[in-house]
Amino acid sequence: MSDVNITIIDRDGVSHDVAAPTDMAMSLMEVIRAYELVPEGTIGICGGLAMCASCQCYVISENVALPEMQVDEEAMLDEAYNVKPNSRLSCQIPATDDLEGLVIELAPES
Repeated sequence: MSDVNITIIDRDGVSHDVAAPTDMAMSLMEVIRAYELVPEGTIGICGGLAMCASCQCYVISENVALPEMQVDEEAMLDEAYNVKPNSRLSCQIPATDDLEGLVIELAPES
C-alpha cells in the first residue's frame, strides 16, 4: 500500500494532514469523504461525474503536478459559484504519487 501526504483545509478553515492511498483508484473527493472532513451528503452529490461542483476546491500548492483539466470539469466550473483561478473539482483529481505535498482548500458549500 502506498500513500501520499496531502493537506486539506476544510470549510471551517481547519487544516487536516491526511494520507491518501494511491493504490485504490480514489479521487480527492473520495479521500475527503473517507476522512469525513465535510458533513455527509455535502460533497460529491453527483457521484464524482463532474456534474455538480459540490467538491470544488482551491489548489494552494504551486509545485504539484495535477492532471490537466478536462472539458467536463471546465464546463462545470464555468457554472459554479465561488470559482477562483485555482479552482478544481476534487472528483477529477486521482490520488497518485504526483500529489505528494498537495495543499487544497475546500470551497464554500453554496
